[in-house]
Amino acid sequence: MSTGPTPHSVKRWQLHGTDYEAPGSRSLASTSDTVFSSWTPLSNKASNLQLFEKRVDLVLRWFSLWTDRQRKHLLHSLLAQCTGSQLKYCRDLLIETLPVTRVDFATVLPRFLSLYVLSFLSPRDLSSAAQVCWNWRVLAEQDCLWVSRCVPKGWFLPYTPAEKEYGAWKKHYVSCVSTLDWLTPREAARLYGTLNQRSSGAEEEEAERRKERRIRQIIRERLQHEKNEVMRTRKPWGSNMKSVNMITQFTAAQSFSSSPSTSVHSPHLSRPLEEGWGSTALSLQSTDRSGLVRPPSRCAPSDLASSSRQRDPELLLLISDRIPAYEMVLSGVRAGVTVILYDHRQTLSALRTQAEGALCGRTALRLGVLAPGGTEEVQLLQRSPLSEVTLLAPDHREFWEKMCQSLRQAEAGGGIDVFCPLAASASGVSLMQSLSVLTGLAVRAPMGLATGSFQNILGEWSDGSLSAPLPKAPPPPLRYLHDGAAQSWATQAQWIEASLRELRASSGEALQRVSAQVRGRALGHYFQENICPSAAQMSTALNQALTEGLTAALAQEETRQVEFLSAFLTRHVGASAAVESEPQSAVTLEPDRPQALFDWRGAVVREIYHSERMYLSKLEAVLKVYQEPLTAALDSNRAILSVTDIHIILSPVSHILELNRALQVDLHSRLQQWSAQQCVGEVFVKFLFKLRVYTNYFNNYPTALHAIDECRENKPAFRAFLKRTDRTLATHMLSLQELLLCPLWRIQEYVTLLRALSVHTPPGHADHGPLSSALGTLRQYTHFLQKLKLSSLRDRLMEETQQMIHGCPNLVEGNRQLITTENCALYTSPEEQAPDSVRSFEHVADMGLFLFSDALVLTRLRLRQVPFSVAQRSGHAFVASVALHRLTVREIGHSRYVSHAFVLEGPRRSWVCAADSEADRRRFLSALRIAIETALAGHQG
Repeated sequence: MSTGPTPHSVKRWQLHGTDYEAPGSRSLASTSDTVFSSWTPLSNKASNLQLFEKRVDLVLRWFSLWTDRQRKHLLHSLLAQCTGSQLKYCRDLLIETLPVTRVDFATVLPRFLSLYVLSFLSPRDLSSAAQVCWNWRVLAEQDCLWVSRCVPKGWFLPYTPAEKEYGAWKKHYVSCVSTLDWLTPREAARLYGTLNQRSSGAEEEEAERRKERRIRQIIRERLQHEKNEVMRTRKPWGSNMKSVNMITQFTAAQSFSSSPSTSVHSPHLSRPLEEGWGSTALSLQSTDRSGLVRPPSRCAPSDLASSSRQRDPELLLLISDRIPAYEMVLSGVRAGVTVILYDHRQTLSALRTQAEGALCGRTALRLGVLAPGGTEEVQLLQRSPLSEVTLLAPDHREFWEKMCQSLRQAEAGGGIDVFCPLAASASGVSLMQSLSVLTGLAVRAPMGLATGSFQNILGEWSDGSLSAPLPKAPPPPLRYLHDGAAQSWATQAQWIEASLRELRASSGEALQRVSAQVRGRALGHYFQENICPSAAQMSTALNQALTEGLTAALAQEETRQVEFLSAFLTRHVGASAAVESEPQSAVTLEPDRPQALFDWRGAVVREIYHSERMYLSKLEAVLKVYQEPLTAALDSNRAILSVTDIHIILSPVSHILELNRALQVDLHSRLQQWSAQQCVGEVFVKFLFKLRVYTNYFNNYPTALHAIDECRENKPAFRAFLKRTDRTLATHMLSLQELLLCPLWRIQEYVTLLRALSVHTPPGHADHGPLSSALGTLRQYTHFLQKLKLSSLRDRLMEETQQMIHGCPNLVEGNRQLITTENCALYTSPEEQAPDSVRSFEHVADMGLFLFSDALVLTRLRLRQVPFSVAQRSGHAFVASVALHRLTVREIGHSRYVSHAFVLEGPRRSWVCAADSEADRRRFLSALRIAIETALAGHQG
């Protein structure tokens, strides 16, 4: 009995998906039944492939007839049934068929590259980019993008953002921009006009321009004509000479004697003249009255060079680099003045060597000393002040005895000019007399009558006898400097010193090179383009001498060609030509005064009264420009500052103003009844009884400055108010902080003026006693203010140094002071026992040396790149500290491996360091040795 399955036991529809074929049935089903059925031949591969192709064609025909929704549904169903490898194949096929042409860079690039791309957008574009999507918003609101937009404008965030907070700087930028004062186009047009409006006098200016163009065209035509004539008629021996317009050479000689930027002896100005003027001005040819160009006459270059070497300079000027805005002084030096800009931190021997090198064995007529100082001493060098006591020291005595050997005798007009008001005090007068006895020369100094930053040098000067001002002669500053440069520097030195300090630190030597190149190009352009023929009105003798001098200067080998030309012209040109070439603008700063008796006491008292009026006007500007608008805004519910801030910042000024108004009234009453026996000392004694008002003001001054800075950062309305009111005519072109500093300046002016009044008050006068008492009180008060200022500066410097050095122990201990700092390179040597001359050194790292009064701190210098800029930030990591009494220093000679090196040897280890230059090494080692000697003396004591 059969047990296998039979067709009757299986349903018919189940047979469609198998290979079972009933015996006796037909071998193949119909084509339509096979295609539309789910039967698939599994054992027969040929039938399977044939049936698969037919079914694929059928599905594609169906797919072409379906709608888009049906097609997507089929694709989704198929992809859901695919495996991972099949899905990857679909992805590659889609990428090949439809390549990616647009992609969001913010999602593909790394984050720092995306931020770098966005950093080139403006704030408006960044705000628009933040609206694209959430990813773009997160990137566009990062603080690193917005901090660079806020900090250059002075908008600092008043708080520190949290760790995961972003968008704080953008919100701060938007809030600051929304509080800015801006004008509508109509308001701006009403104030400043529009571009299409023609200003008054436009027709005259256009006519002037047309006239200048015609004159320049005529000059070009004549130049071309002269060049053609020279090329046609020149001699064979003059083939290497260049033809230049004679108008240029005529005006060049005038410019040498009148322009403040062409000092013939200044080493800072010789290079730009050579670069800017070049060989063009040194190869001029001469011309006669008929206009024909002829070769210059020959002269012996050796004779001219020897005469230039033998000629002595007229004046020698020593300028300290601690003088505020010394660049303005250098730009105004007159011709015939040898300038020496010396380092304030060097020694007297180095300064004497520098002066002897500049003179080259010659003797000068007079010596000028322009250094910081007061009425009792001159801060000639940082550690060598010149006073009545220190003048007798061996180093000072040797310095002045050797310097007077480079000056002419007193009978020939030799002398010393000190640009400090020494003649305004008894100690200063004694110093001048001692210096005159030591050198045998006449010593002059300002009388100290004028007030201001450095305006005392523009007032009256004493002569060698200290009896009367110099009659009918320009003040000594005008012999060294030009009138305009001296006045500008004296009045603006303190104001521009802050900006120049930052400019010197950031630019350095690059600024000097750029300045030299600019001056040279400007001078050359002026000579070639801006000289008219009518300006060349000079004598024939001067024309001939200038041509010969320029020709001889071309052949001489010295580098000071301008100095050579000046000596040549002085020797060949007569007195009449010298008078014609001398500028007519050299007038004295003070009118000529008779040699009769002069009421010095009255002049000093009038100066006190006039300066008091100016001082009161500045104090009144504080109340009128600042206090009244701030109080009015507070009363109208539009407060810019609170009542407490106004009281802290501005209220102390009103008390000082009330006190000084009473002083002005008393001075005015005394001047109305002025006579030789009138007394003003009682007025100042009465004024000094209430000096506690100034003491309270100075104690409150740091708090007021801190309040101003805090309100400027936290209150945009106050920041906008200061921007509108600071440095205007109503505030005498001063800021609020500078106006608040006026009382300190006034106390120093009181001391200077009372000293001058005491010098000219005889001992038997009734006013001598009160003046001496008032002057002594003011001296004690100024010493107190100096100690207060030095203590504040020392504490702030120590705090900045403490923050600068990472990982440094506490530096604020006892009376420790920071002396100097130096950046150097650290070297190491594998051959410790070998001599220094043959040892090989290897650069390890950059170090920073901080020299304090009792220790030397060594740090490792680290440079970090500022994001999205080319700037670098320097940081210091603490390495070691050595007490000065346990430190020794030793210099290393130059070798092929190291230069400018020295060894610092401590109790446990040593460091081989190298400075950037020999001058830096000498300066730092000099300060270090002095500090070590002082520390050893204190430790032994």
